[in-house]
Amino acid sequence: MAGDSAPLSVPSAGVTLAVRRSGTPTGPTIVLLHGFPDNHHVWDKVVPLLDDFDVVAYDVRGAGGSTAPAGRDGYRIERLVDDLVAVLDAVRPDGGAVHLVGHDWGSVQLWAAVFAAGSDPRMRGRIASFVSISGPDLRLYGAFLRETFADRRFGVLLGQLARSWYIAAFQVPAVPELVIRRATGRVRRLLARSQHLEDAPWSGSLARDGANGVDLYRANAFRAVRTPAPPPTDVPVLLVVPLRDRFLSPALYDNLPRSVRDLQRREVDAGHWMPWSEPELLAALVREHVGARQTPERLTPPADAGGSDR
Repeated sequence: MAGDSAPLSVPSAGVTLAVRRSGTPTGPTIVLLHGFPDNHHVWDKVVPLLDDFDVVAYDVRGAGGSTAPAGRDGYRIERLVDDLVAVLDAVRPDGGAVHLVGHDWGSVQLWAAVFAAGSDPRMRGRIASFVSISGPDLRLYGAFLRETFADRRFGVLLGQLARSWYIAAFQVPAVPELVIRRATGRVRRLLARSQHLEDAPWSGSLARDGANGVDLYRANAFRAVRTPAPPPTDVPVLLVVPLRDRFLSPALYDNLPRSVRDLQRREVDAGHWMPWSEPELLAALVREHVGARQTPERLTPPADAGGSDR
């Protein structure tokens, strides 16, 4: 994160999380959560654009400055939700509500918290809103696969499965970690080139972050997609859909209004790593979404954040 201060160490469910805070302490609290194979540095270009907010970003377990769990079960979604609760307890001990922003696996795990906000007493009243970028709830992903198959929409189904080929590849024991650790430079260059990124958001800890993060897929992917869809949530959600995302089809989210009562969808001309490639656009969308839920004197949303509504 630009202008990093010493991280706050937060214990949670067998790990210690590295939490960084910046911005304006009196502003609305925004929690930024990164995905795979990133750490908090993926937000480096976004954070300075939100300096009038109380901005919190933490490295997920096994990434960046956070420690890793002892085994694969330590990466289960339930433990990731525990981590969010621990961070909220540390940065908002008053129990005040925060705005969540998640990208990729950060979004995946935050969906679990959002859908539990009405039933889990640890989070009741503590999530003011959620901005989701390129990371679906895994239970809804499973529902999408089942429904597109039942409806014989085989083109849509095969298109998404082709984009998600790496999920199956990551189930192979040991090999993904070996490739990431032994060919880190080549992996970094391949990712940057394939995603049309002029510079790479991955820091020197890519080997560790990527190798550890593979267990996110092993611990959750097939288990979660077999789980029934969660009950609807009342948390206000902004769904940001990058139309050039090579991993997730826009069709994946078409049934989301059934599960989110207060949903806005913005389709934008961006790739998967939008926090890195389009920080101004993303910051404007976050500001607009949060601003709509703040009193006018505390925050004024921009006149135009870009993108298209659906």
